[in-house]
Amino acid sequence: MDFTTLCIHGSDKKYDTTGAVSVPIFQSATFVHPGVGLSTGFDYSRSQNPTREYLEQTVAKLEGGLDAMAFSSGMAAITTLMEIFSPGDHIIATDDLYGGSHRLFQHISVKNGLTFDFVDTSRINNIRERIQPKTKAVFIETPTNPMMHVTDLAEVARLCKAHDLLLIVDNTFLTPYFQKPLLLGADVVLHSGTKYLGGHNDTLAGFLIVSDEALSERLRFLFKTTGACLSPFDSWLLIRGIKTLPVRLDRQQKTALQIAKWLLEQDRIKAVHYPGLPNHPGYETSKKQASGFGAMLSFETDCSETAHRVLESVSLIQYAESLGGVESLITYPMLQTHADIPAEEREARGIGDCLLRLSVGLESAEDLINDLGQALKGGNTNA
Repeated sequence: MDFTTLCIHGSDKKYDTTGAVSVPIFQSATFVHPGVGLSTGFDYSRSQNPTREYLEQTVAKLEGGLDAMAFSSGMAAITTLMEIFSPGDHIIATDDLYGGSHRLFQHISVKNGLTFDFVDTSRINNIRERIQPKTKAVFIETPTNPMMHVTDLAEVARLCKAHDLLLIVDNTFLTPYFQKPLLLGADVVLHSGTKYLGGHNDTLAGFLIVSDEALSERLRFLFKTTGACLSPFDSWLLIRGIKTLPVRLDRQQKTALQIAKWLLEQDRIKAVHYPGLPNHPGYETSKKQASGFGAMLSFETDCSETAHRVLESVSLIQYAESLGGVESLITYPMLQTHADIPAEEREARGIGDCLLRLSVGLESAEDLINDLGQALKGGNTNA
């Protein structure tokens, strides 16, 4: 079945007899047992809920996986995933990670006995050199947040298989519409469903998707035990958002490329990071493993004053956290998403006071470019 059709029709399981086109919201914490030792398949919503099950089956199909678990946030999903590891285990992770993931690893996972090496995973030798007897997994973001580095997933998957390591891939930026890490050899795919899957900046969600039955059972046990499940109503919002995922991403990607090309021509912009530009180091890898480049980009201004002026002068584009929604959002990584990373580490990765990250929404490309243009010139905050 075509991906677009799957987004609209999702799971083929039916939950009611009314003929409702929209999946019902089963706003119930508990479910009646038909008899002693009998179950409808639903007992308590922390374990499973019909609305959430429909969403999970849909996401599993979209990613080409066996099972998907829907969490209350992307960070809840990663936190639960870390529980499969034991004190002393070592994980190799992309150095240009979303700041929240870095914060979790450094401040909570390390406290719990895990160790990490953060490397530029776009260079596979960096991964190979850090593998040790206690290494258990490789954690990848591609493209990365916010520098948009691209890692060859099939190449890393081969390395992981050779060393019996789990390959975990954060697929938030590209979604299964553009990239399917499980089909490239990954063991676990994760998403902040808050972003493109939801698509409307109106709810939080997270996902873990796997292809292996044993890993599914292990994670399902942790999922039920820790209880960070997605609510029925938020599950319904994600079901609704996913229906328009392909049409949103097609439009957003087209606009992102227009903006990236325009930024390259601006005197006050010193660098543009977008995998869809032919001069991007990850351009060929992206074409090989993904069907699109996404709608996220970052760019560097000529000085911090220009960066501040853009943030304070945009009027259509909104200066706010998050990404992937229908509204275009601009962020200042050093003060927002990556504020908890030590300044020396942050700046070594290029996340300085001139870097801005842009999530391109569904507005007119011309309007967005005009907004950035007036902001670069000094703008009018009331424009």
